[in-house]
Amino acid sequence: MSPIDLAIIVLYILGVTLFGSLIGSRSEGLKGYFLGGSRVPAWAVMISIVATETSTATFLSVPSLSYRDGGDFTYLQLAIGYIIGRVLVAVVLLPSYFKGQMYTAYQVLDARFGGATKTAASLLFLLSRTLGDGLRLFLAALVLRRLLLLSGLVGDGDGAIMPIEWAMPASIVLMGVSTIVYTFLGGMTAVVWTDVTQFLIYMIGAVAALLIMVGRLDGGWETLWASGEAAGKFRFLNPSFDLTQPYTIWAGVIGGMVLSTATHGADQMMVQRYLSAKSQRQAAGALIASGFVVFAQFALFLLIGVALSVFYGEYPPDRPLQVDDEFASFIVTHLPTGLVGLVVAAIFSAAMSTLSSSLNASASSTVNDLIRPAFPRIGEEKLLGLSRSLTIVWGIAQMGIAAVAAAKFQDSPVVEDALAIASFVTGIILGVFLLGVLTDRVGQGAALVGLVAGLLAVSYARFGSEFRGTIPYPFEGALAWPYFALVGSGTTFLVGLLASTFLPRGGTPSTGDAR
Repeated sequence: MSPIDLAIIVLYILGVTLFGSLIGSRSEGLKGYFLGGSRVPAWAVMISIVATETSTATFLSVPSLSYRDGGDFTYLQLAIGYIIGRVLVAVVLLPSYFKGQMYTAYQVLDARFGGATKTAASLLFLLSRTLGDGLRLFLAALVLRRLLLLSGLVGDGDGAIMPIEWAMPASIVLMGVSTIVYTFLGGMTAVVWTDVTQFLIYMIGAVAALLIMVGRLDGGWETLWASGEAAGKFRFLNPSFDLTQPYTIWAGVIGGMVLSTATHGADQMMVQRYLSAKSQRQAAGALIASGFVVFAQFALFLLIGVALSVFYGEYPPDRPLQVDDEFASFIVTHLPTGLVGLVVAAIFSAAMSTLSSSLNASASSTVNDLIRPAFPRIGEEKLLGLSRSLTIVWGIAQMGIAAVAAAKFQDSPVVEDALAIASFVTGIILGVFLLGVLTDRVGQGAALVGLVAGLLAVSYARFGSEFRGTIPYPFEGALAWPYFALVGSGTTFLVGLLASTFLPRGGTPSTGDAR
């Protein structure tokens, strides 16, 4: 590791922290802190949506899907469903968020059903968001740890500043604290505009790494295409009806559509971006356009994975590579001085854009969905201070999850684990939203019954195969994770609709904190 590379990385982390802090310093009040004053242009909202869902898991783990034996482009089938899901969100759910002055997605549920439904949905969001983004933080810290080892700053050598066992905890703390600082100081304005900057950095870094990789191949692009084609790595469609396979056209179009509808229609982290736009029309345009950009990104990172498999065929690594370590190893061992720092900064960009969004959304949901209804007399100034404090609390929680993941998640791509968590919970929340938007007769009691039924159904879909013999289970293996959102939303909606026959809608839901 060159001092130049280390200097670039340090300057990037300090620079983005300072930039986010300064640009967000003009935010005023809760609306400024959580929604950027609803003055963000559509193109910035679109880039922020893309950057937010492009975490380190995308940057490092998606290439692993096409790199490994039998890997190919079938993961890209999910992106087709993602585009369809975004269109559904823009048409079906987005109008509800622009009625009145909303701060969170779940205030819509309060206005429609009542406080208990909103609270349950908010708690599910907070749980899944913290777990999923803790995994993303772990993956970013994994890269930083390897950098510290290669630089000699960690280990038993004379120049080491810490023992090797401290490397992972130190990496988690450095990444976590850096993100907390500018999110704490700048709020949503800082999050969006640093997202835009980070998007440009990680895209430049990814393309530069790919070009250098291909440039070192004997035969360049021609070798890449020929080798990838011979290995079947450019296969895009998998028509299998096997519901235990995650990357089929059915899992992609159906499962991906429902998952995207859930994550982009019922997840506070995304809804917060729409509410920061100048109008519903601009928010809808930004949302739909983001789907096509994500499709192109997935294709780029999958191509990097194919290039890695060809590259390591010509230049075998000096040690066995762990899952998710293939691209990181190339970056820190094969890129030239200066570019290593840029690409590692790109990895941190992907991580920090997602984590900062998560922290701000979690603080917003906690304050507006849980605290304000319980303590309506708290002034806005105190709530703003509390919001900043909660940014720190949720950041520490994510660092804790990352520390646990460092010991637990070593044998499967983290992107699958992170998406599985999102699929597990957001589908249930989507089912509740659909009960509120598409029906009039379902009340809070029936909606909560549907929510519980959805949670049980997804738990059965995920863990039922592990208890085969004790309970009946229809598949040889566990149901593939892209279907979790479909199971959760479908069960929640149908059971809630059925329960409304026995628990008719009654009373007037609370609407006081939805404005």
